[in-house]
Amino acid sequence: MGTARPAHCGGAFEETAGQVLAGYLNARCGDFLRSLRLYGEAGSDTAAAQDAASALRRSARRIGGGLHTFRVLLDPVWADQLRTELGWLSGTLAQEYACTARLHRLVSALARLSGAGPVPGPVPSARNGEGVLTVGASRAGALLERQLTLARTRSHSAALQALGSSRFHAVADAVAVLASEVPLAPLAGAPAAEILAAPRGAAERRLLDAVAALPLTRAAHPYNAEALVHGLATPSDGEAQDAPWHQVRLLLRLHRYAQEVRRSAGTPDPALTDAGSALDRHRDAAEAAAAAANAARTPRIAPTTAYALGVLHADQRHEVEAARYDFQRIWQRTTAVTA
Repeated sequence: MGTARPAHCGGAFEETAGQVLAGYLNARCGDFLRSLRLYGEAGSDTAAAQDAASALRRSARRIGGGLHTFRVLLDPVWADQLRTELGWLSGTLAQEYACTARLHRLVSALARLSGAGPVPGPVPSARNGEGVLTVGASRAGALLERQLTLARTRSHSAALQALGSSRFHAVADAVAVLASEVPLAPLAGAPAAEILAAPRGAAERRLLDAVAALPLTRAAHPYNAEALVHGLATPSDGEAQDAPWHQVRLLLRLHRYAQEVRRSAGTPDPALTDAGSALDRHRDAAEAAAAAANAARTPRIAPTTAYALGVLHADQRHEVEAARYDFQRIWQRTTAVTA
């Protein structure tokens, strides 16, 4: 364990890199511990518990992001171990929320496509076969509800088991220690202005390289059908086609967290927030489409049910394209302003 000492330049105080990073991590650990207390007070299966779990995930991601990006300023073995455990916790808690949100998204889309709401233009099959869709939509919705409710129940049990495990208590203890004392490397004693820029720049370069590999030129044309065509391929092909976009989403989040360390008040960059929201929608639509396709592979379902699930799958893949289009516009606008 170590603490950074003040740096002086010509008699003037200047924060060290360790002080800035430690201040950020201390604050995020405080958020984590408060969320954990609120979760315990709320009880299970309540809206308050869900809000507390969401806050717990957010703080865990930010702590993990700081440990990853600024690893060079920390004890590397300790940082890697805690980051791995925080990733496990965040991922475990996210599953229940994801199942609930996915079910709501798919059932709402089915209602819209079957005539309860306006039928979107990009899915002509819904207009041409609306009677058939209406017949199959209720059964498709019931099938999705059974499958996703079962998945949510399992995820809820897994989350409760995780929060009661010795593994989780070890993570909570480590975060409690980190809230007051950060194990810094000797490099952290250097002035913040000299040291913090390099890890932040590396995070930004990784993001820029990943974005450069995306087909942004094609994504600049709305409803170009690329996401739909690939989405109709085998599950592994569809996942491979979406994977670069998911990777950009993760790298963008790390970049945003790195910017928060620089901005002591934690004020987010609106452009990065908007770009991240577009990629969140991309992830949600891609996973919803996969759930619809998985339901359509259920043995011995009625043709009308399969038809409704196929239309639903196409609708969500068009949402994937729309999210890519939005990200492309936001990114191009952001890079133009930066240039």
